Amino acid sequence: MREYLLVFLMAAVVSYLLCVVARELAMRTGAVAQVRDRDVHAIPIPYFGGVAMLGGLGAGFLLAHHLPFLRLSQPTVFHDAGVVLTGGAIICAVGVLDDLIELDALTKLAGQIVAAAYLVLNGVQLYSLRVPGRDQIVLDSSQAVILSILLIVGTVNAINFVDGLDGLASGMVCIGAFAFFAFSYRLAETNNQTLAITAALLCACLAGACVGFLPHNFYPARIFMGDSGSMLLGLVLSGSTLTLTGQFAGVQLNSGSDQGSTTLVILLPILLPLAILVVPFVDLLLAVVRRTRRGQMFYQPDKEHLHHRLLEFGHSQRKAVLIMWLWASLIGFGAVLISLYTRPLTVVALGIWAALTLVLTFVVPRLERASAPVRDA
Repeated sequence: MREYLLVFLMAAVVSYLLCVVARELAMRTGAVAQVRDRDVHAIPIPYFGGVAMLGGLGAGFLLAHHLPFLRLSQPTVFHDAGVVLTGGAIICAVGVLDDLIELDALTKLAGQIVAAAYLVLNGVQLYSLRVPGRDQIVLDSSQAVILSILLIVGTVNAINFVDGLDGLASGMVCIGAFAFFAFSYRLAETNNQTLAITAALLCACLAGACVGFLPHNFYPARIFMGDSGSMLLGLVLSGSTLTLTGQFAGVQLNSGSDQGSTTLVILLPILLPLAILVVPFVDLLLAVVRRTRRGQMFYQPDKEHLHHRLLEFGHSQRKAVLIMWLWASLIGFGAVLISLYTRPLTVVALGIWAALTLVLTFVVPRLERASAPVRDA
């Protein structure tokens, strides 16, 4: 655990420092987010936060090579992590181009597929699916490729869609990385597997890169991650999931709890990215349905995302971000806790957490509006 903490801190520090460099580079190259009708920022903000986070990810990965426990791990740990980070560099480069010259949606999708295909061609993919009550289902090559690319591209676009408020996307991915680290670390420990695993290493790097970026990106933001950042975060998070499914493909999983918990553990390596990212995935789905019903293309932007609705409901930018972080934490950590610790206390704690989140989301803004003094016309 201490080595993972060092990796996390290295990624955080390097990402934090590189944000200053990335901001200056964006200003010099004209990679700046201008103010548009659908945006909530009032002044132009430079992009290239993704470049700084990529540097943080790389720094954490390089440090892990020199730490005794991780250095002596199986070769596949660093191979798979290197593949994911290289794929991240590819998709980050696509995002940089978009930040500079604004690529069309189909070109960006093609770049996402190329980066996802790089992961799959280098062994980071689904190999099988575990179904409760049945034997393990081995996927043929075409099924594995299609499902893996869909998972990666879907996660990439979910993060991209939710990146609409200062600190929102980076905070949600940070929460997801912490939750997935806790799940993968505990799962390996419970099943007497080595704790030097690719998923934990990638999540430690990813959480650190997000933590280093957040001080520059939380409202009022001094730098945006841009598509170079949102697509990078989505790819690394989904890639870490695929590495975990590969490592535990032939292991008889044990949750350390009852049978119902074990069943959820079997499914969670696939379901957890959806659980962690259920808020942005729901936002993505609603956007597609909303725009299709209007006769628009699904990728055409609007100002009706969930975070926009929270602002209309009366939350400030900071409060809206914190509310969405609470929902992401509830769903992501809730899935982990229920899968690994199915006890009455866990259910009670999650119930209290959910009730508090509901009150903060819907009740508090109404009380604030009701108590606000009425101004004379």
